[in-house]
Amino acid sequence: MAFPAEDTATPTQEHRFPCDQCGADLRFDPRTGQLSCDHCGFQAALREDGPHAISELDYQRAITEDFPDNEVEETRVVSCPNCAAQTEFDADIHAAECPFCATPVVTDTGTHRHLKPKGALPFALTEGDARAAMGKWLGKLWFAPGGLTEYARKGRKMSGIYVPYWTFDADTKTQYTGQRGEVYYTEHTVMVDGKRQTRRKQHVRWHPARGRVARFFDDVLIMASRGLPKKYTTALAPWDLSRLEPYSPEYLAGFRAEGYTVELTDGFSEARDYMDRVILRDVKFDIGGDRQRVASLDTSIADVTFKHILLPVWLAAYKYRGKTYRFVVNGQTGKVEGERPYSAWKIAFAVVLGLIAAGIIGYIVAQNQ
Repeated sequence: MAFPAEDTATPTQEHRFPCDQCGADLRFDPRTGQLSCDHCGFQAALREDGPHAISELDYQRAITEDFPDNEVEETRVVSCPNCAAQTEFDADIHAAECPFCATPVVTDTGTHRHLKPKGALPFALTEGDARAAMGKWLGKLWFAPGGLTEYARKGRKMSGIYVPYWTFDADTKTQYTGQRGEVYYTEHTVMVDGKRQTRRKQHVRWHPARGRVARFFDDVLIMASRGLPKKYTTALAPWDLSRLEPYSPEYLAGFRAEGYTVELTDGFSEARDYMDRVILRDVKFDIGGDRQRVASLDTSIADVTFKHILLPVWLAAYKYRGKTYRFVVNGQTGKVEGERPYSAWKIAFAVVLGLIAAGIIGYIVAQNQ
């Protein structure tokens, strides 16, 4: 399912909120959960004029029909020529640096039509909190260049990004056939150096097995972006999705939002792979015994629903000797993950110290002998 950029049925959303006192832009403040003005200090509560429950959308309808205009929106985005991330920009920004890979980009006036997010997990950490968490993490890295820690203390502004995800619900029932193995042992006598020794030999007795397992999958989380390496965003888990709020553009005030680049059908395919692994584990548990063999699985899946949500990530891109290294901080928990360079002189210095220590120990041992 894709929405062409040239479709202009839905007006472009700018997500800007002027301060009632001075006219400057308000931003969402993670400390208070309100909109705040950095210029005059004015604060405004978020509006609660929509339904509080976060509704799911029917997957089959999504892949066979067009959604009404109230389910889609247009945003002004720029696509990075290096990492292909699609990031929303304010209308008055015409040149910037990609927050995902630090590549200079020039924005255009193109728009992207897509499904509206159903929910957002608001930022719980400020930029200062994220920078402190990143500095603590960097301080624990062996052989990292000293400039990295200095960057964490005084580096450029970190980017607060809402990263898109799909969640999928599904009701599954699986019939299976296989075998249950029971381990048993026999004893036999062998001669070792002229002496009799008793040895045990393991065997497996197999029995046919068949049955049925059922599982309801709730909120299978699939990243809908390719802007960041999946191994880093996966490492940011877990996310407390019970704190999801119904989507409101006010949560995006002062932050950027990345558009999804993993289409719905591709996201569901990835979710099915995860479901299949869990179902296989359930089947092996149901077979029981000491060993399991699974011969066949027949899974029926029903009531598939989904939603598009946004999760908060603080992001820093650091260039070291011409290469970009990225650090991501979970904007809810403060968990840090990222790439790291190695300092050649620190490694060399450690090797020299190791050789000196080995020489001293060798000298002491020789003297004692």
